[in-house]
Amino acid sequence: MASAPTWLPVLLVFEGLIMYILALKVPPGPLRGVDPADIDGLGLISALPTTAFIAILIMIVSFFITVTQSTDRKFLLLFQIAAITFALHGAGALVADEPRFPTAYIHAGFVEFIGRTGETAINIDARMGWPGFFALFAFVTKAAGITDLTPILQWTPLLSNLLYLLPFVLILRQVVATTRARWFAALLFVLVQWIGQDYFSPQGFTFALYLAFVAILLRWFGRVETRTKPIPPKGLRKLIGKLDAMTPGELANTGTFRADKLLMLMMLVALFVASVASHQITPFMMLGVVTAFLIFKRTTLTWALPFFLGLVVLAWISYMTVGFWASQIDTIFGGLGNIWQNLQTNTGDRIEGTDPAHAMVLQARLGILAVILACAAVGIFRRFRRGVFDRSALILLCVPVLALGLQSYGGEIGLRIYMFALPGACLLAAYAFFPNLPADSADVREETVPLRKRNVRFNPELTKRISIVLAACFAVVFAFAFLLARYGNEKFERVTTGEVAALHYVYDHDKPSARVLYLVPKEGPEVTPTLPWGERDVEKVSFNLQALVHKDPAQISDAVQALKEASRNSYLMVSRGQVSYLQLNEGFPADWGEKFRAALDKSPDLKRVYSNEDAALYTWKTFVRGTEIPEPNPYKGRGDPTSPLTPVGVGALAVTWVALFGYEIIRLNGPNRAPKARKRLLFLAIPAFAVALAVIIERFIYIAQNN
Repeated sequence: MASAPTWLPVLLVFEGLIMYILALKVPPGPLRGVDPADIDGLGLISALPTTAFIAILIMIVSFFITVTQSTDRKFLLLFQIAAITFALHGAGALVADEPRFPTAYIHAGFVEFIGRTGETAINIDARMGWPGFFALFAFVTKAAGITDLTPILQWTPLLSNLLYLLPFVLILRQVVATTRARWFAALLFVLVQWIGQDYFSPQGFTFALYLAFVAILLRWFGRVETRTKPIPPKGLRKLIGKLDAMTPGELANTGTFRADKLLMLMMLVALFVASVASHQITPFMMLGVVTAFLIFKRTTLTWALPFFLGLVVLAWISYMTVGFWASQIDTIFGGLGNIWQNLQTNTGDRIEGTDPAHAMVLQARLGILAVILACAAVGIFRRFRRGVFDRSALILLCVPVLALGLQSYGGEIGLRIYMFALPGACLLAAYAFFPNLPADSADVREETVPLRKRNVRFNPELTKRISIVLAACFAVVFAFAFLLARYGNEKFERVTTGEVAALHYVYDHDKPSARVLYLVPKEGPEVTPTLPWGERDVEKVSFNLQALVHKDPAQISDAVQALKEASRNSYLMVSRGQVSYLQLNEGFPADWGEKFRAALDKSPDLKRVYSNEDAALYTWKTFVRGTEIPEPNPYKGRGDPTSPLTPVGVGALAVTWVALFGYEIIRLNGPNRAPKARKRLLFLAIPAFAVALAVIIERFIYIAQNN
């Protein structure tokens, strides 16, 4: 590949990209086009034409030709990775008529509500307690005059992954590695990011903030010091000393002006505050990383920052989300420490009881996880053999795992852990193939040749070629496994025009309120509707009612009874997505949907008010004369409950934040600057921090007992 013409990878990547677009967008036919009717339990991969796989293969080959020839062609490599990102993460948008993933629609509904009313309402949905993401898009769309969020929802997954690449590439620039290792890590980051949290959501938005947070920590506040102390003679201290004496895996931060550091410190705080206001988990990941960097001496910042940031998180939860936690303290803290239960909820519980073909999708996801972690372990070992200790990469890999001790997060904490661990895992996995250090040479293709005390090393040129071939093979396998893992739920995560039209009928008839009953195999609070719910009028239309269904499609009594007990202007919705979910995950018969709708049509108590090929709406046929449609629940409450010491806590928070931030700013000048001023700030911050923390605890106890 190294002897190939320099124009060949350019030609191949454009050829593969054009071939891929045509393969997915042209009408279905031999070796081309996608017919949604062909999607089965394996997901979108079962409907993709052969030419789509060939196109992906061509783009990956073009990337490795470029890497083999010269890793100095940065713009071409970045374009090739962007093209592969488009092919993998943009596939859903290319083949779908409507934005995929039902939960994206409720987020669009929150944006519409905030833009229309100018308010947030946590009693409508708990996610409104973290409204930063929704408020930002409400402001932007209103300022730009955008009324239809459909194009934004459609292309957000692709745009999010392209956005993730920017800070991740900056992270890669701060590690001691060959450029081949860096670019392959960037490619892996695209290939194994099947998690599907990049849709229009606070999680997808704050993950970009998390990557930017880590990039700033490494680039402007990174710390690399060579050990000068002698290594202890024995015990654990000897092992720690040996690790400390190894070559650092990060580049030293040099030549940064104080003004730049001050600006970046303010940016760190801004990114963290934006995450705190937008998502529940991301701030804890940021806080864990900066704390671990301090423990393992990989940042020039001080302990004032994690205490500052930790207090921001606690203050937001205590003061800004009272409506969420006031009446459910046990639910929130009940999962703390239940590591095994949280892990089981995220692995075994997701495989049991599924369609055999769909079970392969879930097993493929676990397989990707196992392989990428195995490659990371090999990468750590091979770097150790070369005397390199990659502390920062290990921190990025291990810190997210601590979240298992928090909560199951509705059975999804494992998915979040995988997502946040990916930057470290991909970097270490790249070292499994390209572990050498960069050579001190102007030729970017050169790398060091490690000396062996034992065993004879193979020819360096031969091992380079083997590494390239193995990396390319793994990349191809990961790419095809990605299509299975990422789009394996496409049969029920795909949203059709008919389903959207059915819910638009509800929105057009939601005066003064309406309720939608969705189908569930078992009733429970954590069962999410598999339909594009909540796109409009979130304060008027309720999706809190469930209709219990059974594998026998003729057994409709429970669903009919649920609709009977609901108030007037309630709709029982049967949709393609819900039926597909029941078939793949609960073992319902293949013809269950048609027979269930036929049984509802025959019921003398129900009236079908809307139907199309993909969805149908049913209401109760007759009501007692004079029955009124109820008014929607008021979203403006009497105000959040408070505690007697709250004013004291607010004052203590302000004093603590000012003192700790001032301490950190002074410390930017160096460890020996203004010691007296820093000591005074600490004397002010410590008691204020204790008071602020005590009031936060007092609020949890007092409000929980009185509500």
